[in-house]
Amino acid sequence: MITVPDDFAVHLGEEALSWRATLPALATKFCARWDLTPDGDLMHGYVAVVLPVRRADGHPAVLKLTWLDDETRQEPLALAAWRGEGVVRLLDHDDEHGALLLERLDHTRTLLDVPVEEALAVTGGLLRGLRVPAGPEFRRHEPGDLAAENAALGGPVPAADVDRAAELGRALAGSAARTLVNEDLHYANVLRGEREPWLMIDPKPLSGDPEFGVIPLLWNRFGELDGERGLRDRFAALCDIGELDAARARAWTFYRAVDTWLWCLDAGEAHLAATSAAIADAFRP
Repeated sequence: MITVPDDFAVHLGEEALSWRATLPALATKFCARWDLTPDGDLMHGYVAVVLPVRRADGHPAVLKLTWLDDETRQEPLALAAWRGEGVVRLLDHDDEHGALLLERLDHTRTLLDVPVEEALAVTGGLLRGLRVPAGPEFRRHEPGDLAAENAALGGPVPAADVDRAAELGRALAGSAARTLVNEDLHYANVLRGEREPWLMIDPKPLSGDPEFGVIPLLWNRFGELDGERGLRDRFAALCDIGELDAARARAWTFYRAVDTWLWCLDAGEAHLAATSAAIADAFRP
């Protein structure tokens, strides 16, 4: 039924490659279970494949098969909590196999394709509008040992930044709200819809502060910024539209910038490491 590209999921390790081999059978299984007919070419991102389908009543949808990890496992739970308000609608799901049946959106039209002012208005509105309580079942952010990570890499990040980020991370995590947050909201994951003009997909949910979700909207479309002033202006716009606590957003942004900077250096992601370093410089307390 589907042919999965050879380069899909290679970055996830051997266990994921074994899972990848099961995807054709899983697609067949869930098309039969949910009475779906394939209706287009298979698409994929980093951790999931998506097959356009039609339901028995002829309505379009997509079948998403996701590699399950801490970030993806609670996606259907979050989509159900948001009830399709500002987000793609969840039609059915199977938690054991990471299968989701979702409303079909226009994947060819994202917020990457509109003027940044419109993109900020939409994403700021999502930061404001998606605030529903997060139950105890949702994961919380737990800061890692940034100093140990930096030492293991040979100390490429200034120790003062690492120490300050670690201090902020502990304090923020210990006092964080219990709001349902998408830690990976960015412009490519907001697609054109019919029920609403723009709908969010692919949430990486957690329970915490809405301010935790600001930084992906800074490092995405980073090349369009007019230096540090442009970065600060975009941050201010998101805080204003999203009705965020600017001081808390600034602290979370600095912490996440340093945390991501270290992760990127370890993973060999030089471009995002440089972007994270620039954000850390701009928001250093």
